[in-house]
Amino acid sequence: MSAEPPHYHPLTTGLALAPVIFLTLLLAASVYLFGADSSYGANQIALLLAACVAALVGKRIGLTWLSTQEGLIHGISVGLGPTLILLSVGMLIGTWILSGTVPAMIYYGVEILNPSVFYAASAAICAIVAISIGSSWTVAGTLGIGLMGIAGSFGLSPAITAGAIVSGAYFGDKLSPMSDTTNLAAAATGVDLFDHIRHMLWTTVPGFGLALVGFLLIGGGEAATPAEIAALQQSLSSEFAIGWHLLLPLLFMLGLIYQRFPAFPSIVVSSLVGALFAVLFQPQAVRELAGNTAELGSAALLVKGVWISLFDGYVANSGNAFLDDLLSKGGMSSMLNTVWLIICALAFGGVLERTGILDHLLRKILQRVHSAAGLVGATVGTCIATNMLAADQFISVALPGRMFRDEYARRGLSRLNLSRTLEDSATLTSALIPWNTCGAYMSATLGVATLSYAPFAFFNLICPVLAVIYALFNIAQKPLETVLASTEATDGKQTA
Repeated sequence: MSAEPPHYHPLTTGLALAPVIFLTLLLAASVYLFGADSSYGANQIALLLAACVAALVGKRIGLTWLSTQEGLIHGISVGLGPTLILLSVGMLIGTWILSGTVPAMIYYGVEILNPSVFYAASAAICAIVAISIGSSWTVAGTLGIGLMGIAGSFGLSPAITAGAIVSGAYFGDKLSPMSDTTNLAAAATGVDLFDHIRHMLWTTVPGFGLALVGFLLIGGGEAATPAEIAALQQSLSSEFAIGWHLLLPLLFMLGLIYQRFPAFPSIVVSSLVGALFAVLFQPQAVRELAGNTAELGSAALLVKGVWISLFDGYVANSGNAFLDDLLSKGGMSSMLNTVWLIICALAFGGVLERTGILDHLLRKILQRVHSAAGLVGATVGTCIATNMLAADQFISVALPGRMFRDEYARRGLSRLNLSRTLEDSATLTSALIPWNTCGAYMSATLGVATLSYAPFAFFNLICPVLAVIYALFNIAQKPLETVLASTEATDGKQTA
């Protein structure tokens, strides 16, 4: 047994709560002072200062700065994969607008989709595609961009549209056997993947059904008139050579993801396909983006134009203010503020994990559980709290999954109840927190503040509530013995 470090002090609940309370106060002040703009710097400062307070707690209990720094760096490293995907989506948006892919999605989308059922249709479309490819991020970064453009063309609410996209994307992600979080929840709790998916149907299908009803009740509101839609299509046709072939980059990328190619290289390659389509089908738009300077030859202008779209996005200068605002976006640079937010949030989460603060607080929650219903409620609360503190959905699935799995067995409950609850809470609420990697990604990709779309992400809000209601009324709570053999078999395979 190793000796305690010099000046060691035990970690008390008061010490553990200090950085959490400090962060809560700073974030509340940030929202009060800056409102919807709080994610453009103020929240980052709050998270970084809270990480410093957590580091001071670590110093108090005997950790060296080097050890705390290692935890901070490890926390940030968890987000490097999502950060690369985020940057690549910026590239994708830039080249897909320049190539005419996004304009074509808008052009044909306003012909096919009815404004009166647009929100519900958007959720359903995203759900179907997300089930097939297993990635909520990819759906938001491809179909989501086009649907946001169509909503703008109809004059519909961006916040409600983003909520519908997030609802559909996470429904499909949750039920897809190709989803990272679905596999992680099954692995963390030691249950069979397909048993896990089947058990999730109890909350997922009713939750999504209620969400669709909500979107149908909202309706399309005061949508744009047919004459306005025709005028928009005419404007798009005057700026881009519109054709169905421009949708091929979208189908190409969805095919890559469906074939289980990793997300980052798939999106980068699809960005380059968009760049190729831009050169082939929109050469005038490419040259205009490059400045159309006489000093450069035609080939050099084309290279410069697509290069600009990759790092700085597309800038429309059609003279139509609405269209220019709709299409001027994308590029790696558009994602840098979100990267800043993710780094600061994960730094805070990394220090909490290294100092043991997170583990201490979660165990305190577990000590207060006295019933099976209370256990499910504690799981939901713990997952939401971990999403807020660690700022990463994978940690929010894995950490409570490890902590609660034995407690579910002691209460006579199958671990399938735990794996389902992890998805109902950790996976779904991650997109509702502005500084969580998922919330930050959805906000940056869809162009709507997280707190603006969160009230309309009906599916993500309903499922955690259903999980608690089911537990209170003992609905669809599998007892331990009904899946004991399956669980033991799964554990045996993992051990082997």
